[in-house]
Amino acid sequence: MAFDWRQYRGDAAYDELFDNAGLARPAARSLVEYLQSLSPKDLADRRLAADLAIKVMGITFTVYSEGKNVDRAWPFDIIPRVIPKKEWEKTERGLKQRVTALNHFIQDLYGKQQIIKDGIFPAEILAESVNFRPQCVGVRPKHGIWAHICGSDLVRDGDGTLYVLEDNLRVPSGVSYMLENRAVIKRIWPELFHTTNILPVDDYTAQLYDTLVAISPRPGDAPNIVLLTPGIYNSAYFEHAYLAQQMGVELVEGTDLVVGDDDCTYMRTIDGLKRVDVIYRRIDDLFLDPEAFNPESILGCKGLMRSWIKGKVGLANAPGAGVADDKVVYAYVPQMIKYYLGEDAILPNVPSFLCFDDKQRKHVLANLDKLVVKPANESGGYGMMIGPRVSKDEHEKFRALIEKNPRNYMAQPTLSLSTAPTICDEGIEPRHLDLRPFILSRGESTYVTTGGLTRVALVKGSLVVNSSQGGGSKDTWIVDIDDDLPAVVSSPAAAQSQTQKGAA
Repeated sequence: MAFDWRQYRGDAAYDELFDNAGLARPAARSLVEYLQSLSPKDLADRRLAADLAIKVMGITFTVYSEGKNVDRAWPFDIIPRVIPKKEWEKTERGLKQRVTALNHFIQDLYGKQQIIKDGIFPAEILAESVNFRPQCVGVRPKHGIWAHICGSDLVRDGDGTLYVLEDNLRVPSGVSYMLENRAVIKRIWPELFHTTNILPVDDYTAQLYDTLVAISPRPGDAPNIVLLTPGIYNSAYFEHAYLAQQMGVELVEGTDLVVGDDDCTYMRTIDGLKRVDVIYRRIDDLFLDPEAFNPESILGCKGLMRSWIKGKVGLANAPGAGVADDKVVYAYVPQMIKYYLGEDAILPNVPSFLCFDDKQRKHVLANLDKLVVKPANESGGYGMMIGPRVSKDEHEKFRALIEKNPRNYMAQPTLSLSTAPTICDEGIEPRHLDLRPFILSRGESTYVTTGGLTRVALVKGSLVVNSSQGGGSKDTWIVDIDDDLPAVVSSPAAAQSQTQKGAA
């Protein structure tokens, strides 16, 4: 099918490529000019080339359906999302600030809990946290860093404000797709990388490797690093294998590891046991060590917590970091930033209502048809309710859930998420999107990816961008431009509209 760029019109939300007058935003001007020079057939051919590249490169994700695991080609849209460098610099500062405060918070909760004693964070929220690990009380990881890898989800509202929607501190995924998206887009639009100053993203795996090296218990030696995966049936297995290969480290499963009598962790090899210094674990806490957590787990390694607590192995992310990966805890991050850093938050939270608070719960229950209601610890878009998009029966179902367990629910306004031009079966249409940058913390420095993984809702009107629920992705371009560059290129549909108005 041929896709006609000339028919594109943004909707009422903020569009990432065009302003309200239909003019290309300055950072997107080069891209828009180029796209407008292509015929519908040219665009369709590029889309086909991208689909073929994804299949040849073996870029897949796993979905679960009716008890089966199905590998699918990664859904990818070839029209990039564009963000100016100046805006991104502020976003980067805000993300570094946020993760620094979160690491202070986690260390405090497993230490003196001073933030609770000072009345900033409610004790009852911690008391009912499903991700607080008593096994970690009194532990201080190397450099005091618990969340070495964080993926924070950002959304832009209709007025252009960029909000933090949530923080992912347990086992955040998706960075491999960010890197592969760039590899694919360079094949599709190679000429644009010569005419547009698009900042690179390909240093991530080197930065990740350095982050893991920084937590080795034997800093004087070249550390032996492994990536611990649950196995081939995990939905993120492609990413596990990709990152291990890119870093040049071993990809292991729990049965490949053993903790010795000396509390050191070893990897089984054909040449015997080899000591492991750092584990980048992609397994949830409760399956990490049957000795410390779930005794029936066969995914982890017995004694791993003991090895970590005694400083014989580094774990990233640290067990227990998920205590801050909670949508109720999220609402307190601005207060954490002020408390630990003495600063105002650079990036705002989405306004939130916490159902454990009687007054706020009454507001939520009275406005279920207007709000997005989320459970505290679900991910992937599961378990939430988008009030304006569901039936009254669904409202009543969530009313009962909230009243039964108010601590487990919070609510937010239904944002008018920004859109970007996306190639769909119906043509080129606006689709809602979000952005997941990745932040690496290693004590003396913090690194933020140049952009991140842009996820796009391929279903018309949908606000759910997760790939497990029909979402796709775009490459994210951070573009360095002249601040004085005018927005003079318009979408053809907007230009036609302006011409008609002039004639009238």
